[in-house]
Amino acid sequence: MIPLFRTTSVVLFLIVLTISRAEKPPNIIMVVADDMGYSDAGCFGGEIQTPVLDSLAENGLRFSQMYSTGRCWPSRAVLMTGYYAQQVGMDPRRGKEWPNWSKLLPLHLKEQGYRSYHSGKWHIKGTPVDAETSGFDRSYMITDQDRFFSPERVFLDDEKQPAVERDTGFYSTVAKGDYAIDFLKEHAEQTGDQPFFMYLAFFAPHFPLHALPEDIEKYRDAYLKGWDVVRKERWARVNELGLFKSGLANRRGDIAPSWNLSQQDLVNEIHTGEVGYAFPWDELTAEQQRFQATKMAIHAAMIDRMDQEIGRVMNQIEVMGEADDTVFMFVVDNGASGEIINRADKHDPAAPMGSAGSYLCLGPGWSTASNSPLSLHKHWNHEGGISSPMIVSWPKGIRARGELRHSVSHFIDIVPTILDLAGVEQAVHADRPRLPGKSLVPVFGEDPDWPERPLFFHHTENQALRLGDWKAVMRRDNGDRWELYNIGNDRAELEDLADHDPDKLSSLVSIWKDLEAQFDEDFQSGAVSGR
Repeated sequence: MIPLFRTTSVVLFLIVLTISRAEKPPNIIMVVADDMGYSDAGCFGGEIQTPVLDSLAENGLRFSQMYSTGRCWPSRAVLMTGYYAQQVGMDPRRGKEWPNWSKLLPLHLKEQGYRSYHSGKWHIKGTPVDAETSGFDRSYMITDQDRFFSPERVFLDDEKQPAVERDTGFYSTVAKGDYAIDFLKEHAEQTGDQPFFMYLAFFAPHFPLHALPEDIEKYRDAYLKGWDVVRKERWARVNELGLFKSGLANRRGDIAPSWNLSQQDLVNEIHTGEVGYAFPWDELTAEQQRFQATKMAIHAAMIDRMDQEIGRVMNQIEVMGEADDTVFMFVVDNGASGEIINRADKHDPAAPMGSAGSYLCLGPGWSTASNSPLSLHKHWNHEGGISSPMIVSWPKGIRARGELRHSVSHFIDIVPTILDLAGVEQAVHADRPRLPGKSLVPVFGEDPDWPERPLFFHHTENQALRLGDWKAVMRRDNGDRWELYNIGNDRAELEDLADHDPDKLSSLVSIWKDLEAQFDEDFQSGAVSGR
């Protein structure tokens, strides 16, 4: 039986939502960060200065159990289609095929009169960002994430722009904010009576670690304490904030991406202070500690600047008089990355760290801290790879201020939520699968007592399935062995229960296999070349 006060709360929330829709659907802004750790932002336990995100969280909601796919481009496909990446072909096993039934989010929103805008990363293979194909009325796209200061592949409304030269004052995080603001100004001047959808997709803090010197300086010595201290401090704050109660994941000094540079190549190509594994901080030399602390300072600076740009965009929405009726959503495409590679213009050891001439990566040591108290990194389907911080704020439609929501959610739920907010009917079509997610609008009022549902994960043979409090997960670097965790009690994945409860594990793996087969069938039913 649902308590009366809970029922009343839900009714009042739905009344507010109904009144809002009767006037005009709300504006929606979705901000996506890239390779940012679960506890990097201040409001999720971090020490990085993120006052804008913190303020939005204080005046809205934080979701503690939102899941991504564990990798950039599959996550973005889910956010734009509402389907699992495997259903729409965003899977390493596929080429550039798409199912002919797929339809991107802005095209749905046009049904309710929305104007849609995109600024930043795209990374959805074979898909133009034009009004006809994607539904975006304006787009500023950079496909070159290897160069924050001088990108060579820049597009405005899907038209190629000249490459940006070095030392011109350009920084891509700022440029994405600039174009988002320009599009919003244009919207206010020309189509202000229509609702808008803004998709603001940053590269930050994805490698290479490129940041503005003044931002780096703020954190220059902040991380000399080391990753072991930082991750314990964050663990304590995550528990204090009530995000979840759990142990602290093990720092795995034996696990790193298999494609990383070898230790000898790290020394030869990058710096004698670079290390390829998450070793105990106290075992590093003074030179290694200084080099590693500076890398984390750059990572923090990138997030700091992103937060500043989000603030500028939200200020523009305030100037337009639309702040109260704009739904703000913030998510991260995957956890912090343990990768250390050297590509594009290559690393110049003589260049200042964080400058255009450098090519540095966060690496597994600081990735472990950024994802703390969760386990492992981007690419893996353990909690550190797939857990996304999520912030939702809507002054006019959400009464809650600073509250947490613990409903287990996935990026598949974002499109249904946005369609629900916009008043777009999710019609059943014979030629396409049902959207696998559900609207999170009821969660805006309070955590509902929903039945358990399976959530599916698969990326480059890292595999997982979560059902209720239980999770089965496989590492591709650990053979075909599935692990079993009770995530409700053990979010840090410290106690593998596979041998203790083989029947539970077998049941979850069976569900995973059934979903894998179903999603392959969904894709094959409409696969076409290109889009």
